[in-house]
Parts: sequence; C-alpha cells; structure tokens
Amino acid sequence: MPRLRRFSLIAVAALLSACAHRGNVSLAGGPAPDAAFNIEPLAKRLAPTPDPRVGLKAGMTDPGEATWNMRLLSNTPTPEQFKSVNSDLGFFGKYAIQGTFNGWLIWDISNPTHPTVRKGYFCPASQNDISIYRNLLFMSAESESSRLDCKEGGIKDPVSSERIRGLRIFDISDLDNPKYITNVQTCRGSHTHTLVVDPKDPDNVYVYISGSSAIRPAAELPGCSNKLPENDPNSAFFRIEVIKVPLAHPEQAAVVSSPRIFNNLAAVAHHGLAPGDVEEEKDSIAAGQFPINVIGMNFVVPQKMVQPLLDSTAKANHGGGPATGADSAALRAALPALVLKQFGMSAGADRGPTQCHDITVYPSIGYAGGACEGYGMLLDIHDPAHPVRLDAASDSNFSYWHSATFNNDGTKLLFSDEWGGGSAPKCRASDPRDWGADAIFNIVNNKLVFQGYYKLPAPQTAQENCVAHNGSLVPVPGRDIMVQAWYQGGISVFDFTDPAHAAEIAFFDRGPIDPNRMVEGGAWSSYWYNGVIVSSEIARGLDVLELMPNPLLTQNELDAAKTAHLDYLDVQGQPRYTWPASFALARAYVDQLDRSKGLSDARISAIRQELTSAESASGSARSSALSQLASQVDNDAQSSRDARRLQLLAAAVRNLGQ
Repeated sequence: MPRLRRFSLIAVAALLSACAHRGNVSLAGGPAPDAAFNIEPLAKRLAPTPDPRVGLKAGMTDPGEATWNMRLLSNTPTPEQFKSVNSDLGFFGKYAIQGTFNGWLIWDISNPTHPTVRKGYFCPASQNDISIYRNLLFMSAESESSRLDCKEGGIKDPVSSERIRGLRIFDISDLDNPKYITNVQTCRGSHTHTLVVDPKDPDNVYVYISGSSAIRPAAELPGCSNKLPENDPNSAFFRIEVIKVPLAHPEQAAVVSSPRIFNNLAAVAHHGLAPGDVEEEKDSIAAGQFPINVIGMNFVVPQKMVQPLLDSTAKANHGGGPATGADSAALRAALPALVLKQFGMSAGADRGPTQCHDITVYPSIGYAGGACEGYGMLLDIHDPAHPVRLDAASDSNFSYWHSATFNNDGTKLLFSDEWGGGSAPKCRASDPRDWGADAIFNIVNNKLVFQGYYKLPAPQTAQENCVAHNGSLVPVPGRDIMVQAWYQGGISVFDFTDPAHAAEIAFFDRGPIDPNRMVEGGAWSSYWYNGVIVSSEIARGLDVLELMPNPLLTQNELDAAKTAHLDYLDVQGQPRYTWPASFALARAYVDQLDRSKGLSDARISAIRQELTSAESASGSARSSALSQLASQVDNDAQSSRDARRLQLLAAAVRNLGQ
C-alpha cells in the first residue's frame, strides 16, 4: 500500500488554504424537468470498452493519451519564467488569459492549433486566479508570501506592509504594457474571486471575495478580527467581502459590504476515510506517526509540529515527563480540529462553514451558487452589494463544496466536490462512486432539490491527483452539457439534461506524470470558449481541444453551439447563451428529437426534408415554407413525449422565416 504523503508545515498550510473544501447534502426528491432526454443508456452502449484511460503510460512530456469524441488540437508548454502551478483562465476576444503562481499569461488562441504568448506579467503569488472585464484584469492573492511589489522571495515576517492578501487590479488597455492600478486588501485574502456585472448598474462592477485562509492580524490590516461574531460583530468569520469597482475610477475600488451568508448554519456530517486511506492511516499510526485527515486529505503531521503539542498534552495529563500511549492517542484525536482552527477553517465543532471556496453568479437571472465548504448555497443577487441566502444544501457524501455551475435556463445548479483538495488521488477503483462527485440540483421555488450525482467514470491510479475541479457549460441548444477538469483524471464532457441520469459523452486523458510517485499536474480548468475547449494544465502548459461529431453530439448540435459567440468570458460570472436563427439550430433540435424518440422516424425524416427544401428556396417561398413547417411542429408538440423540444424547434423554424 502507498504510504501517507508527508508535508512540511508550510505545505500543509498552502494545501489547506489553496484548493479544497466540502460538506453535506440533503437528499430530497423532485421531478426531472427533461426526463424524456435520458442519454445515459445510449452513452453506456457507445462508450469504448475497455476504457482506454486505464493503464496509460506515465511521463511528463510523453505520456500515453486517451480520447473519445474529442481531439487535442495543441499543447503549448508554459514559458520558463512562469513555470510553477498553472491556475484559472479568463477570455476576451481572441485571447485566453491564464493565471499561474508566477503571474499571468496572455495567449493568442486565434489559431487553436498554435497558440502564442502575447504577453506575460511576472508576479508570484497564490493562486493568481484571474478575471477580465473590458480593460480591467483582476487577480487574487491569498498566501502570506505574496508581495505587493510582485518580486520574488516572499515575505517571512508575521506582520508586513509589503504583503498582499486580497485583490489586485490592472489596466490591460495596452496588452503589451499592462498597468497596475491598485489593490484591495482583505482579512482572509482572496483564494478566488467572482466578478459581478449587474445589468442594472452600468457604472460599476462588483467582486465577491472568497478567502479561505487564516485571518490576518489587525496589526497588519486594521479591523481584522479572529473572534467569533458573538464576541465581536466585526469578526472576519462567517462572511464574504463585496468590492465595488467604479469603472471610470477603478483606483477607488473598495470593500462596500461583508454579507454574513453563513448565519445559523449547523455543522454537517462528513463521510470517513475510503478503504485504502483507512489502511494507510493504520500503517502510519503503527509506525509512531501522527496522521490526520482534513476534508479528505491525508497528512502526516511533521514531528516539529507534533512534539511541542505532545509535550503540552503530557503536561496537562500527568504533569509532564515522557509522553504515554494515552497522550499520543489524545493528541491524535485533537489534531484535526487544531489544524482546522489554525488555518481558519473552523470556528467550532457545532458550527457550519466560515467562508466560501467559490461563488458563481448568474446576473441575468439574479442568482448565485455558493460552494461553501460544508454547504452548497443558492443566493439572491438582485442587489449585488448585498447577496442573500435563499437555501443551503448539505450532503454527507461531500467532503468540500468547491465550485458551482448553473444550466443555461437557471433551473439547475451543479456543485463539485473537491474531495482531498487538488493533491489527492480520489478516483481510484476503491473510492466510492458517490464520494468526490458532482451533485446536481433542480431549483424549485428558490430551493435546491437534489437529483443525482456525476463522477468521472474511469478509475485512475494512486499516482494521479484526481479530483473534481473547474468546468463550464458547452452551449448546445436544448441540452445541458458541461466540460469539466479533473486534474490528472483529465477532461470529461457530460450531459446532465436529465439531472438524475448524467452521462459522459466525451473525454481526454493523459497518463500519470510519474509512474512511481505522486507529482501534481493535470487539468485545473477546462472551459468552452467560442467553439473550442481551452484547458489550463497545471504542469504541462495550455491545452486546446475540440469536440468531434458523434451519435451523442451531432455536427448540427456542434455547429449551433458555435453560433453562441461571446466577446469575453469569466466562467464564474456566468453568461446566458442565446443562439441566432440558423438552419443548424433547427437541425440540432431535430437531431435531439430523433435521439429522444420524441417523434416517429417517418416524421423526423419529413421535417429534415422540409428544412432542406426551405434552405434551398429564397424570399417569400422560403418564408412561407418555414411558417407552414413551424405550424406543423406546433401540432406535433401536442402529442409528443418531448413537447418541450418540439416547442424549441417550432420557435427556431419560425425565427428562420422572419
């Protein structure tokens, strides 16, 4: 069995504050809004057997690769100066901006087979997640080593005026000469942030700050308090920060509110260790070590941290002297809570989460989804400076609620579980299928109604950090499809139109970086942007991929998806996709009706023929033919099991004729 990984205290802090968190989900019922479109049986029949992702050759530069229904267009290594950890992505025009722990890179992806770096900005920090709006670039900083001046070397002093923990703002009007504008410091730093573009407020943007590290001392940032709210109403626990950025004067950006969206949430039940982890823990204890499990991550606590705690335990139990077996057992039991408290992740065993890991906003419908450690939240953001919690779900199968994604209609909300953080192998054959999965909810009367799980179906090795991470919608009209990064589990594309039966429809994966030990890498973020999938590979640079037509996703569906063009994209500021009138759009709905058996084969064939005839016509003849077809489809909807999709088809055909 592989032994537990050992980390220095600094590494423990970095990993605990860097990329992980989970909680509990109430498993309520609820009807699937599109149960006619259950693609799972077809996907299972068509999936390659045996799964080619199993047993891939390891290697940093020459790993084995497996792909199904998609293909890799390019992999471009990170420039030498920026090699560290590649993080999140944002997009505008023909550019993708990639955060790295050494700064950020502007990639020109106009030729997806050969991306090029337009500009790199060196600025070491953690995590350097980025977002873009117009000429402004925003970047998160959380670690205590992050410097205001963007220089190397970090900061060792416990209190320093040179430290940045919060949000940096840049002007990128001139891409070749970015200008630093200002920063906004926050009490817990910015692990991630979310840009909120309020459709009612054209003069400002808002930024929600999710800080998940320890609270900094007031001597460094006045007003920061690590007391509980009942002892100090200004406590930095149990809140997020909202920054208002005036677009005409971004240098005036400032925190304008600290909403306490976590009030009155109880602690939640968590699952224990997976079978393989239990055995590892037993072996470690037998060797006299002090393992702990925090949000699904296994650590051997360094001896230099253990010894003073063990001495204190012995002194409290029997006045001092050599520690006994009972002292060791008592310390092992207390260690998880001590570590959580030290790094600001717990305010007591009876309390719920103290912060969010990530928040996704959907301004056009006034909702946000908060992935907040032990809970998934539905928020009302009609007043963006004062978000209000509408509902919160917990799930004992979840370890750490990490990120959220709405479907395009805003009727579903998917949360990912980053069980084990970004550094653990949680897709092993022995790991439970319902642990470390995505949880999918319907939104019914402002409440979250659980429907089902989705987890990467291919087992991965113990040498691959495999955890659910960042993804986005693929804008196929009439369907809910998502592309998602799974670190060294690769990239998975799945359909959750029927949320109780989510099914994989495409994938890309590489073998482990090292065949004998864990070396962190894999896809941090994988996002659809204007026809391609762009993925930030932690260790290997930038990947660009494309989906290929197949029985689960036709050429018409892909062509229609590519018509939903965006000028810019911050995935955590979710846009509403719209599709212009096109014959590809109408044919995409027909393909879906064929797949769902919403019409007879004869009727499907007739509609396809009528669309072909109308497309070859022009002027009034085309308009008349399309108007007549739309009326016929309206009649079809009255007796079909897939009436919703027929209604979409009728509208698409009618718009074509106008």
